[in-house]
Amino acid sequence: MGPSTAAENLPVGLLEPISRDLGVSVSAVGLLVTGYGGTVAVASVPLAHGVRTVPRRHVLTGVLGALAVSSAAAALATSYGVLLAARLLTALAQALFWAVMGPVAVGLFAPGVRGRVVGALSVAGSLALVLGVPFGTWLGRWSRWQLPVATLAVPALVSLATIAALLPTSRPEQEPAAYARRPDIRRFATVLAASALSATGAFTGYTYLVKFLGEVGGFSPGALDSLLVAFGVACLAGVTLTGAVLDRRPRAALSTAIATQAVGMLGLYTLGDRPVAAVLFLTLMGGALGPVFMTTQNAMLWCAPGRTDIALAANSGLYNAGIAAGAALGGLVLSLTDVRTTFLTGGLATAAAYGVLLTERLLDGRPASSG
Repeated sequence: MGPSTAAENLPVGLLEPISRDLGVSVSAVGLLVTGYGGTVAVASVPLAHGVRTVPRRHVLTGVLGALAVSSAAAALATSYGVLLAARLLTALAQALFWAVMGPVAVGLFAPGVRGRVVGALSVAGSLALVLGVPFGTWLGRWSRWQLPVATLAVPALVSLATIAALLPTSRPEQEPAAYARRPDIRRFATVLAASALSATGAFTGYTYLVKFLGEVGGFSPGALDSLLVAFGVACLAGVTLTGAVLDRRPRAALSTAIATQAVGMLGLYTLGDRPVAAVLFLTLMGGALGPVFMTTQNAMLWCAPGRTDIALAANSGLYNAGIAAGAALGGLVLSLTDVRTTFLTGGLATAAAYGVLLTERLLDGRPASSG
């Protein structure tokens, strides 16, 4: 998960240098996030369905190979169009990654600890935020943006070699986690809706986080590096803590993560011009961003009405549709008002996601905090 997560989020810290180098607006570079998310959204389910009979070992090595190639192509890009095309190839690789990797990984362990396995996978993604985005931002500032983009090929190749050597070849439908433990079509639909809304909310603001912290928070470029590290550390802490309780309280873990994200974003909108408060609410948002996706993916392993790989692809697709919608919505808000309002808009969308979960709980007759 680490290389694909770093590839997805790295442009967030490099918006301005890419904009200057390629001669396009910051909003246009933000579309690199939109186009990426949109591609994953459209391609996830069709690709997962297309490779449903292919051994997972072959699929994963192909995915990681595509990530390495696309990272190299992006680093060599001399125009916005070439960079966008490379990003779209990376997105196609990620469209398959979670759908395939999730069932493979959790299927190696007993059903009672699968939440912790999902948590461990998410830790890798959080480490990509802790190390990848701030390191890439720093490296892009002190060299050129192409260098951090190119470095993404290295972990992809290492992962490819590991999987090719160690993962056995087996039929996908015979894997232990190929089907959910408690299929539930209403729960499935509810989680998908909450996933899409929360992603829309998060990336309405997060896409323009560096701009927000500089203009609203008044932080210096040097401080921005530290804040991005703090954001990633909070994400890592969030997925670690959530993973520890995910097997016991899967529903509460999801609703808590989304509620925390809403509080963090609305707090940044309200008090983001006060440095101490900005750091506090930034930490809350970071602590929720990883757990939201992690808990929705875990829910797919419980409630999918059919094959879990297709359900995971559907959730990943809708989450990335939310990423695309959020980045586009943030760009629209930015062009009409200011960067601060992107966090108000994102916070309200996240609150709507919590409302979807709460409505399902009320229909089921269970309190919102139940597991």
